[in-house]
Amino acid sequence: MSTVASRTFRSNPHRDAADTWNAIVELLTQGKDSTARKELRAVAGIASSIIADQAPKNSPIVSTCDGPRARIYCLYGEDALDGADANEDALGFEPLKGDWAVSLPCQKSDLSWVQAALKKHSSRITARDQDSGIAVEQAAANAQSMTLDVEGFLKL
Repeated sequence: MSTVASRTFRSNPHRDAADTWNAIVELLTQGKDSTARKELRAVAGIASSIIADQAPKNSPIVSTCDGPRARIYCLYGEDALDGADANEDALGFEPLKGDWAVSLPCQKSDLSWVQAALKKHSSRITARDQDSGIAVEQAAANAQSMTLDVEGFLKL
């Protein structure tokens, strides 16, 4: 199991959804001008919509790469204004190193249009039902890539 780092960003009303996404992009790209940054900026409107719907309040935006996984939550309302539970500190690793991906939580009613819209900009940035969680998505991917040779197993 890989290491997981968690960050919590102050969103509305402390900052609007677009500014929240910009802050998250800065964290993930470490301020570097890169292809990853361009891809994340290209989906700003879609990601801002998800943030405005408060999807990342209880279900994180998840960044995976060749290193640790990052989970990013957002605070809203008085929690965002107070900021006591916020942690927007830089990560101690490169969150988009190597084969990276970003999974955005999304309300089930918006999932199909969000997935279609994201696909137009990037194959690395995807959306999932905020209620299913990233573990389900990972388990499905792993199940597809692994097969069991029952005959070979039984010969042992």
